[in-house]
Formats: sequence, structure tokens, C-alpha cells
Amino acid sequence: MIRDLSTKRLILRKMQVSDSDSLFQIWSNPEVTRFMNIDRFTDKKQAKEIILLFDKLSQENTAIRYSIIELESNKIIGSCGFNIIDYENAKTEIGYEINKDYWGKGYAPEAVTCLIRYAFKDLKLNRIEAKVEPENLNSIKVLRKLNFLFKGKMRKVERSKGRFIDLNLYSLLITD
Repeated sequence: MIRDLSTKRLILRKMQVSDSDSLFQIWSNPEVTRFMNIDRFTDKKQAKEIILLFDKLSQENTAIRYSIIELESNKIIGSCGFNIIDYENAKTEIGYEINKDYWGKGYAPEAVTCLIRYAFKDLKLNRIEAKVEPENLNSIKVLRKLNFLFKGKMRKVERSKGRFIDLNLYSLLITD
């Protein structure tokens, strides 16, 4: 898998342990992690551990996570990637989050567009899925902007932060 991707304003670089301090700052913000399936981080070791997990999954070729770096400042402003890659069925599930200081500047759609292009063009996948809590209106707005279609609500499908939650399923096909 390609380790680095780029857009006009961003570099998507495969996460590295050296990113842990910057990512901890993002993942420790309760507003950022509100709709993530993790509790906000309280210890920098948690960031390092999750990066090592993503690295293991990347080596197994089943997932990859990128640090999103703003070119202008050279700062890590979030992460995105393929949470699950299913080559047999030519599909993937994406995820993304942006540092709250950078919300509303178009960075999430820009990063996700880069993932879409890579998934369809280079990985030769047929379908991209995103699962979003119905209350996560900002993420839904990103997906709609990028022409993902709402496929339905999965009721109480996942345990997150000690409770079962609904998730909306969105998808994009290579033919869309």
C-alpha cells in the first residue's frame, strides 16, 4: 500500500509512532472523540498503542491509517484511513477525524476525496462504506457532499462507550 498521498493542501502520511504527541492532542479532545468508538484519551501512551495497532493492521494489509498534515503549517491536523479493507469483496470502510481548530475549513472532504481516489484507482475497490452516528451531522454533511448514498440505519449495531448505538450506513460505488 502507498504510504503517502497528497492533495492541494494536505499530505496523508501513514501514521508513525512519532505522531503520537500530535494525535494525542486531537484524540484527547472530547468534542473530537464524541462520535468515535473510543473514549477520549487521557494518557499519551494510548496514542502510541493505537498507532502500533494500526501499523500491525497495515502490515497485514487489512487496514491503513494516515496522519493528515496541513502543508502550510506542516502540522498534523487529524487522521483518516481505511478501517477495514476487504479485497475479496473489493470494499473498504473509511474513517476520519479533524482537530477541532481546523473544523469548517474543508479539510475532511479534501482528505476523504483523496482516500476515494486511492481506493478506486489504485486499490481497485468497488465500494466504500462509512458508518456514522445519526447525530454526527458534520460527518454526514461531508459524506453527502462527496455523493455517498444513505443506505439505512443499523439499529443498536455497535457498543460504544458502554452503550449500544445506532449507525447510519453510507456507501459510494466506483460507478457512482
